[in-house]
Amino acid sequence: MTITQGGTPTGVQGITEADIANYLAASPGFFERHAELLGSVQLASPHGQRAVSLQERQMEMLRDKIKGLERQFIEMIRNGQDNVLIADKLHRWTRALMLTANAADLPDVLVRELKHQFMIPQAAIRVWGGAEAFASLSFARKVDDDVKAFASSLGVPYCGANSGFEAVQWLGDAAQAASIAMIPLRHESLGGAFGLLVLASPDPTRYTADMGTEFLARIGEIASAALTRLLPSA
Repeated sequence: MTITQGGTPTGVQGITEADIANYLAASPGFFERHAELLGSVQLASPHGQRAVSLQERQMEMLRDKIKGLERQFIEMIRNGQDNVLIADKLHRWTRALMLTANAADLPDVLVRELKHQFMIPQAAIRVWGGAEAFASLSFARKVDDDVKAFASSLGVPYCGANSGFEAVQWLGDAAQAASIAMIPLRHESLGGAFGLLVLASPDPTRYTADMGTEFLARIGEIASAALTRLLPSA
């Protein structure tokens, strides 16, 4: 294809759609010189069988793009609102822990408020290696070495199906635990975990192996910080 001095193609032999597209992209003044084409070009409407002008088609494309942006904006607002609600729940739970004056009450408050704030059907906790003063309390009941080793081996909280984990038996109704999350409790002065928090739901999709664990890890960090008051060195 050859172009005249005025920018107009002089021949059509062998011209492809790509050639035309490239020419129009490289010639921004073409439609200024041939403005009448804008009104005469007819395109198929994406919203029906009727033909529309180039301007109408552009307007329809812009409207569709704006609608897409509006949906994204609404989704961003919804996600922001959800994050605010989660932050409020986490704040109330943390505040309840901080206001617990008696260290012996901390595990019960932790579990009760966690269930209440986050609508968790079942939860249980065990702490080992605590101070002798707490040895007779329910959260300090004997835990098998295998459970302790498993808790210490968790780099991140475990989420998934209930596969007969021994820690699930700490729950009030283990048979209703279809999916579970197990969160290790740690302290920087200890080599391994000093406790384990178990969350459970009859919904098999509540805790899954492919879900993110960042929030559960934060729960574990706050719980661990609060429960260090139960340790001999606290």
